Amino acid sequence: MLKAAARGTKASSIRASASQKRFLSIHEYQSMKLLNSYGIPTPKSIPAFSTQEAYDVAKNFGTDKLVIKAQVLAGGRGKGKFDNGFQGGVHVVNSPDEAKDIAGKMLNAKLITKQTGAAGRICNAVMLAERRDPSHEYYVAVLNDRNRQTPVIVASNQGGMNIEEVAAKDPDAIITIPVDLEKGLPDAEAADLAAKLGFGSEDAKKQAADIFQRLYRIFKDKDATQIEINPMAETKDGAVLCMDAKFGFDDNAEFRQADVYGLRDVSQEDAAEVEAQKYNLNFIKLDGNIGCLVNGAGLAMATMDVLKLHGGDPANFLDVGGGATPETVKKAFELLLSDQGVTAIFLNIFGGIMRCDYIAEGVIKATKELQLRVPLVVRLKGNKEMEAKELIRESGLKIYAFDELDEAAAKAVELGRKSA
Repeated sequence: MLKAAARGTKASSIRASASQKRFLSIHEYQSMKLLNSYGIPTPKSIPAFSTQEAYDVAKNFGTDKLVIKAQVLAGGRGKGKFDNGFQGGVHVVNSPDEAKDIAGKMLNAKLITKQTGAAGRICNAVMLAERRDPSHEYYVAVLNDRNRQTPVIVASNQGGMNIEEVAAKDPDAIITIPVDLEKGLPDAEAADLAAKLGFGSEDAKKQAADIFQRLYRIFKDKDATQIEINPMAETKDGAVLCMDAKFGFDDNAEFRQADVYGLRDVSQEDAAEVEAQKYNLNFIKLDGNIGCLVNGAGLAMATMDVLKLHGGDPANFLDVGGGATPETVKKAFELLLSDQGVTAIFLNIFGGIMRCDYIAEGVIKATKELQLRVPLVVRLKGNKEMEAKELIRESGLKIYAFDELDEAAAKAVELGRKSA
């Protein structure tokens, strides 16, 4: 999909996520249902959550020409591989027995794709969809454009492939249309976009234009951050259908989008990140060995940069925010220690709204109760700094305390290597 940056496994990848927003994604079968609820045509699609359900759905579908798709929140499913050895998350099926057999190989197995990492993601559902024969495939997305400060529709007549590769090889193949937030996409602009994309008949152009307008309506109504249709297809029988869909929704709108957020599948998310959200901790797991506990996104990124400067690798991005208590600090330590790859912890706090003595209390509590097994480096500056340092001294615990960020980071890297 077109986006500024993807979440990666290195500290530099966090910069695109400095605000620490997590945008909800939903499964393909849920996306199809949402599209249909707005009158947008798709191939008939039905989910199944067991092998018997897959058999029953295929038996009663009304056609034997079906596709079965693993419902995992990751791209590249077709080329993915399950941890049981089964190849591919998308297969053509021609009978109920075949649907049951393939569902059995997908369900309760982890699908590994280029987006999931080596751990993969669990497949708890499959979707059976009718096969439709496209004569041409297109790409359509509705996104927020930060430069224009307005929603845009991004479209191309080269759909069914990686749109970022298309954009790199042939920038002229990408059409971007700004959309007025309140007024939406006017009829004339929707029709003009359909014509530019080259839909074959006048009827197909009308169908496509209508879909563009309805997609924007969902985008606005549901506080979406993105809608991506790849491909939108013009079929050989003249229909225009959304063949596949990906949605993202703004977490800031959760309070008014209860129906959408009721679709959340936490089994597709990192367990530690899900747990962190319960305590209002901004946590993203990375692939290093030094656990970081910091307050403020900017300081957290600076901390990771300094660790990298000294040859270390952060194991996470963890921002406890400005309202942390000793209890939330303890929970933060639990999250860090749940990663067996962590060989040292670096706590870097600047006390403004945050009180350093509260942090110190949480550190001492966590160190004692969790039987800390790795070296702990602490840097506390600002509000109640002296009181915090006194608490640490009186605790008698082996905590490496520093005033300077550079020295503290260097020590964390050194201790992390010794403990590895």
